[in-house]
Amino acid sequence: MKKIVFICFLIVSAFAVYFFIDNEKNIASLSSEESERVESQVSEIKRITESDSKYNKEIAFLIDMKIPSGKNRFFVYDLKTKKILDQGLVAHGSGSETGIKGKLKFSNIPNSLSTSLGRYSIENHYIGKFGKAYKLYGLDKTNNNAFKRDIVFHYYYDVPYKEKDGYICNSQGCPMVNKKYFDRLAKIIDSSESKIVMSIYY
Repeated sequence: MKKIVFICFLIVSAFAVYFFIDNEKNIASLSSEESERVESQVSEIKRITESDSKYNKEIAFLIDMKIPSGKNRFFVYDLKTKKILDQGLVAHGSGSETGIKGKLKFSNIPNSLSTSLGRYSIENHYIGKFGKAYKLYGLDKTNNNAFKRDIVFHYYYDVPYKEKDGYICNSQGCPMVNKKYFDRLAKIIDSSESKIVMSIYY
């Protein structure tokens, strides 16, 4: 009996190790350039969070628009441990397309359908045409029209869950993710007692 219990323990332990390693593989390592961009954004986010107690000092969301839309470029970042906790795909606005592969443009103008760069405060959620969504308030001159433009954080079923070659669908200017990924992020947002900062950069 003890032998059977011991074997079962070994099997469970092996599965746990495999699961942990597999999860670690899902968090891809960033290139040196991507890491530099992350560090630059984190320093700016900390400036915001340390100067105002209403912002979350532990977690931030980062979106690197230099990375192709078919690759993970939405990062959940731990400001304390300086580690990426989760990552996924995110769409950009159709108005940000330039017709040149790998090159985007950005705008803060209403009806431009473009993504706006800058730091955002993630505000209260509501139920809209895309289901649950979060209002976004731009904290910079480059995105201070976000609320007026109805730029929100929401999900859309056509956004793939896993990475793919090429590019994914576009939004109307909103950061838009897969429903499964959105649900994970929503748990983080809803459980936070302070407002989470989202930074979209290029």
